[in-house]
Amino acid sequence: MSSNPTKPLETNSAGDNEERIKRFLATASHDLQSPLRHIAMYAELLLDDLEETLDGEQLQSLKMIMEKAQAAQRLTKALMSLAGGAPQLTPEEVDLKSLAEKVWGDLVDEMGVRDATLACQGLPSIRTDPALFSLVLRQLMSNALTYRSASPPQVGMAAQREGANWFIRIADNGTGIEPAYRERIFEPFWKLPKAGTAPGAGLGLTTAQELLKALGGDISLEHSDESGSRFAIRLPAG
Repeated sequence: MSSNPTKPLETNSAGDNEERIKRFLATASHDLQSPLRHIAMYAELLLDDLEETLDGEQLQSLKMIMEKAQAAQRLTKALMSLAGGAPQLTPEEVDLKSLAEKVWGDLVDEMGVRDATLACQGLPSIRTDPALFSLVLRQLMSNALTYRSASPPQVGMAAQREGANWFIRIADNGTGIEPAYRERIFEPFWKLPKAGTAPGAGLGLTTAQELLKALGGDISLEHSDESGSRFAIRLPAG
């Protein structure tokens, strides 16, 4: 008989949570595919029909709609493959600074946080899947903007090569994470109990962790107090 009778129950619970995550990702990604495909298709049709009649700003807006829809299609396909247990990775050389600034710009526009700033330091080009890694950055940056303090949000991003790995650190000046919750933030369907935050499924950091595993890396909370938090992402170099 096992000396720890609760261990099988914990294992089953972890397995159940993993299956719930996979079902959630698969269902959400599948349901998004059709509307995204139609948005991209109609935007392309409008471009073909109206390109010569639109002014510069209108044309740019329509191209942006098509590009965003196509990018979202690629992301949902990646999530579906991740949920299926066999992620289809498309690694390429990625300028980390450009990717971070693009993700940041999209988030600031979507969330209307005009007083937020991003500072990048020593970010290299890395070989990774840009679609999957952009989701990881998006989650960490959106958390920094959501769990903000009274001061304007400030996010810093830096990278350092350590042996065979890159360590990418993302720090913010938010409200921090209380010690009692630091072991739980990567648990599926668990949400930080702070008043006034946006509703969600509680899968953001869990998904980021799973995406990084698929990319051969991992993530940890390196530091957190009342002055903010710092996460460390490890990715293989080369």
